[in-house]
Order: sequence, then structure tokens, then C-alpha cells
Amino acid sequence: MNRIGVMLPRDLPVDQVLPYAVRAERLGFDELWVVEDLGFRGGVAQTAAVLAVTERITVGIGILPAGARNAAFAAMELATLAQLFPGRLIAGIGHGVTGWMRQVGAWPASPLTLLSEYATAVRALLRGEPGPADGRYVRVSGVVLDEVPKVVPPVVLGVRRPKSIALAGRVADGVLLAEPAAPPYVATTAAQVSGEIITYDVAAVADDGRAARDVVRPGLAWVGDPDWAPHFVGLPFAADLAGFRAACAGPAAFAATMPDEWVAELALAGTPDEVRARIAARHAAGATSVILAPVGPDRLAALTGLARVLP
Repeated sequence: MNRIGVMLPRDLPVDQVLPYAVRAERLGFDELWVVEDLGFRGGVAQTAAVLAVTERITVGIGILPAGARNAAFAAMELATLAQLFPGRLIAGIGHGVTGWMRQVGAWPASPLTLLSEYATAVRALLRGEPGPADGRYVRVSGVVLDEVPKVVPPVVLGVRRPKSIALAGRVADGVLLAEPAAPPYVATTAAQVSGEIITYDVAAVADDGRAARDVVRPGLAWVGDPDWAPHFVGLPFAADLAGFRAACAGPAAFAATMPDEWVAELALAGTPDEVRARIAARHAAGATSVILAPVGPDRLAALTGLARVLP
């Protein structure tokens, strides 16, 4: 089934976190994804809280940085959540943002090796199997969880580079693609990953499509960074994007002046019909879940607006 979800913003005022989750479920979203970014809120704690106040919605953790947690203890946390709320958890794991992980002394010399060992170990432990042989980073040999869930949650890798995506296809249950996740990027991923393909995109819905796209522009300020080039392969303006960014006075000017048709490709923003069509294009390219990240000063109101695209 093609699913549509929504992100729980990392900086949402704390008194809105649980009401936001409840409203997302009542509006009919299939999934709610929490964020674990350094300096904001913990992913496991948020997930437990929003699962407890909802009844149906699936909750994803996007993402837990592998270098910051022992694999056995991470598996215990995930197993506990999956036992308490069967079938309602998706676990996202990544190597973490380079700068943040270096700041806390957890950036590995080989991020791909860490992710491979970590995902393999966590998935085995969640299945009730002994931890695999010790590797370069992960050492849980012989560890067994006495409490394992009847419904084992999917473990997906939050990655973006081709080698990392290929790794997800080998050692995980799928992949989480951070924004922008236009259909060509999704299709390239689907050629390597047979499981879950979950996409994030900044989103806004309004009767005036151009006004909705203007709302998401600040969320696209960073997309000209060459480090994110894999996201743009196959887009008609890919060759022009970096040069346009370089010619602008800075990220804010880049976001404010890029052509409207670029914004339409790089976000899920427009009229309800326009956004439904772009969600459908991501699903057709291979996405199993399309996650909308609300923008603007009032995210609870934005959430209600985004629900206009639900079937």
C-alpha cells in the first residue's frame, strides 16, 4: 500500500508535540516521523510518547545516529517499543550528520562499515538471534535479547549517497531519503532497494499554488550544496542548479530567487491537486511512504492544510 505521512518538526513547542501527533492521526495520515537532531529532542523518547497517545498511526524514528548508541541497547529500546505497540514502529538508523557526530566524538573513520555492522546486529537482535561476530565498531557477539517483539519492526537506513543506498539494499529493510526526493532520485533508489523507500520533502498546500511554493522556499536554501548532488540527478535543471547557487549572494537569496518550476520539483508544494500528483509520482517511482514536512510559523495549522491531499 502506498502511504502518506507527516513529519513532527524538531522545534515544535513542547506543549504542541502530543496534540500534533493526535491531530495527525485524526486527520488520517498513515505515518508520523519524529526527528532526532543534536540539540533538540531524543528520538526514542518522542516515539514512546506519541505512540502512547495515539492508537493507529505508525511512528517512524528518523533517524538514530549509530555512532551515538551501543547496538545492543538500541535494539533493547526498539524491541520494547515494538512489544508495547505491535506493528506501529519503523526504526530509522544513520551514521549521523558529520559535524554533529564529530562534535560529540562519535564520527567513525568508516561510516559505511559502521552502518553495515550496526544494522546487521540490530536486526539480528530484534529477531531474537545472538549478536553477530564482533566487527570493527560493533561488538555484541553472543548477546541475546530475552524480550523480543512478535512483530519485528523494519529497520531502514537514512542515507543519500549511491554507495550508502546500495548498502541499505543489502543489510536493511529499506531506506529513508531525506529531502529533496524527486521521482528520478526515488527511481534510482528503487533499482537498488527492494524494501521500504521512505521519502521526506518540505511541503505546503494552498489554493494558490505559487503562494504555497513561496512558503517552502526557506526550507530549500541549502539544496544547491554540491554535497547533495545525488538528489538532483535526472532533473532537467540539475546542471544549472549549482551555477545558479554560486551566482547568488547566499543561501537565502538562492531560495528566494530560484525559478518557481524548480521549487515545484524540489518540494511538495502547491494546490491540493498539484501536490497529490507529485505524491503519486513519487509512489509510482517506487516510494512506499511519502512524508510531508510542514513549514511556516504555525505547524498545527499547516498540518491541517497538508491533510487536504489525503485520499
